Parts: sequence; structure tokens; C-alpha cells
Amino acid sequence: MAQSLPNPHLALMENDKLHHLGYSTTEDLKALFGDVKFVCVGGSANRMLMLTTMLHDEFSIPLPATGKPENICKTERFVMYKVGPVLASNHHIGGTSVTIVLHELIKLLYYAGCVEPIFIRIGTSGGVGIPPGTIVITDRGYDEQLKNQHIVTTLGKFQVTDAVFDKGLAEEIQRHHTEKSHDVIIGSTLAIRDFYEGMGRLDGAVCEHGEEERLAFHRKLQELGIKNIEKEATSMSSLCKRANRQAAMVCVILADRLSSDRIQLTPETYKEYNLRPLRLVTRFIKHRLEQACDGYEAKTD
Repeated sequence: MAQSLPNPHLALMENDKLHHLGYSTTEDLKALFGDVKFVCVGGSANRMLMLTTMLHDEFSIPLPATGKPENICKTERFVMYKVGPVLASNHHIGGTSVTIVLHELIKLLYYAGCVEPIFIRIGTSGGVGIPPGTIVITDRGYDEQLKNQHIVTTLGKFQVTDAVFDKGLAEEIQRHHTEKSHDVIIGSTLAIRDFYEGMGRLDGAVCEHGEEERLAFHRKLQELGIKNIEKEATSMSSLCKRANRQAAMVCVILADRLSSDRIQLTPETYKEYNLRPLRLVTRFIKHRLEQACDGYEAKTD
């Protein structure tokens, strides 16, 4: 039985339109999405394409005649792919964007009758004293006030909510790390609203601080146990927790901010680092499915 959602107004709606995905409750969403067990999101549309191509291979599901996964999002806002029991969508950059797509994905699977789907964000991040190539699975998010919280503004009022991910799920994903080339750690993540000033970078169009201040800030983050910096941790953890959905965040580090603001990787290394969290999440999903039903068989017509 599908989990309920903490919004009594949904039951009163004759037709709920998911504006950014292009679906509505006038369609047979159960037939389209009722078997979904995992939802993977990431900022980059190309990263989601890479993931779904990998999943097609892992599940031995043939690609369409075009040779690449089919984008089933009905608007130009996002891309969305479905491979067996996995739904994947990009969310662009930032907390605002990720909550828009998550609200609609959570409702989509609720209307489809999906039972306890797991939501996983796969992304990139800057490290705080952690070497590039390391994967960080987030246990809690910190906001720009360096507090473990997320603030939602509704009807002109601030609502402070927890920004905590599912610890058991994080540990389970970590156990599927099998590659000797890099570490997979669990730790806290700072979520910023602005790529340049919010991260204390020196290379934005405007900068009113120096290198010593930048380093002092990052050392403070290190003292708090913050392992990496990105933009969606607090938004995603808060929303999924309030909606009673299991969630995890798995990000690879592209640069150690204690050393430099700049990403100093060759194109080949950059691509390899991007693949690392995709492979880890794929192993986790495949193992879960094998445990549940001795493997996953694609539906055939």
C-alpha cells in the first residue's frame, strides 16, 4: 500500500497537474510508474543519461531503436528516464530547483501507488580537507548559518525543519563500495545557495574577502565535521523527511576547497570521477532488487 502524504488537499483535487514533468492524475499513472522502487536525481541531465544507460546494461534491458534511453518528461524543464523499477530525473542547480522536481516526483509515485520508493541524489561537490575522487554519502545537511537545519518560508513565515538523511540507508549504500581506487565516507554536507559568494570563492564577479578569510571559513567547516559542499543537501533531506520518504545523497568530490577553488582535473579524470557514484548506486539498487525477487526481469509486451 502506498504511503500517504501529509497534504489533505490532494484528496480533494479532481485533477492534479504535475506542471514541470507534464503528467496529471487523469492518466493511468499506476500503469506507467507503479513498479518504481528507486528514484535517482542529479543536477546534470547528462549524468542521468549516463546512469540510465548503465542501468539498461545492468538489467539487460535493450535500449530503444535510437540507441539511447527515452526521455519521458513531457516538458522542456527537466529530463526523466525510466529503466525497469528505476526512475531518473535531473533537477538543475540549487535547492529551489531540486524541491520543485521532488515535490512532483513524490506525488507522481504516490498517485502511481508505489510502495516505499527510495530517493537518491547523485552529484558532485567540493571537499573540505577531503581529496578529489572521494565519495561522500551525506548523513546531515548544514545551511549557510552553519546549522543542521533547513528553513522553509510559507505564507510569509519561517518554518525550521531538520535536515537529516536516513542513516541506515547511507550505511547500506556505503557497504556496496568495492573499488580500491577511492574511499566512500559518510559525513555532513554544507548546502549553499550561491556557487560563488556562498562558497567563499575568490573568482566570482563580486568578492569582498581575501584568501585568508576563505581558508579560515573552510577550516571552521572542517572543525564542524563537514566533509563537502554542494547546494541541495538541506532542501532534499528536509522535504523527504517531512514527506516520510527514505532518501540518500551520494556525491563525488571534484576539488578540495582547502587547497583550491578550482577544479584541476583532466577531462578523462573528471569523467571517471563522475562515474564513481553512479556505479556505487547501481550496485546498491541491483543488490536490493536481487534480495527482493532474485533479480529483476524486464517487462515484455
